[in-house]
Amino acid sequence: MARMERTPSSLVTGLILAGGRGTRMGGLDKGLQPLRGEPLALHVARRLAPQVGAMLISANRNLDAYASLGAAFQANIISDASGDFPGPLAGILAGLRAARTPLVLAAPCDAPNLPSDLAECLGKALDAASADIATVITRDGTGRTTLHPVFALLRTSLADDLSARLAAGERKVRAWYARHRHVEVAFADEHAFYNANSLQELADLERA
Repeated sequence: MARMERTPSSLVTGLILAGGRGTRMGGLDKGLQPLRGEPLALHVARRLAPQVGAMLISANRNLDAYASLGAAFQANIISDASGDFPGPLAGILAGLRAARTPLVLAAPCDAPNLPSDLAECLGKALDAASADIATVITRDGTGRTTLHPVFALLRTSLADDLSARLAAGERKVRAWYARHRHVEVAFADEHAFYNANSLQELADLERA
């Protein structure tokens, strides 16, 4: 079997999705909540930066705080085209539009343990399947499968289609993925994709 080459990091822009309402955190800005004394999004940036050639942070509030956080990574701060918090697809669209590379690697701002080989594994699967989107699944000890759709490697050529679907009212990430050639990549470590949606989950991460 031919060996799949690693996707060069220079072809990938990292996108940290930090533009949500933080509803389950009582409206707090999740990416700025502290974990071990530092913002969650900073932990994510440190994991993502070595895997990509450029960085973007999608945020809709506290833009100065995110700019300060991202300065060490030369990250540009981008915002949704709409001001009504339409969800992660809007952040992904902003990233696809802003990127100057053919690929965008998206990750949520509240998953500080994401794998150091995320870009490599998704890139190999994307190329092998001639797909447009590669995303993550994990399986627990019972064989139960969990899809983690906002961890994804996407081709920037999808931007126009995503823009049209958002304009038509689409808000579901999986539904939009289903329109395109996509591949799900299995990772063994569930903990790597654990994200803190609530203050209790953030406290659990702190203790881990």
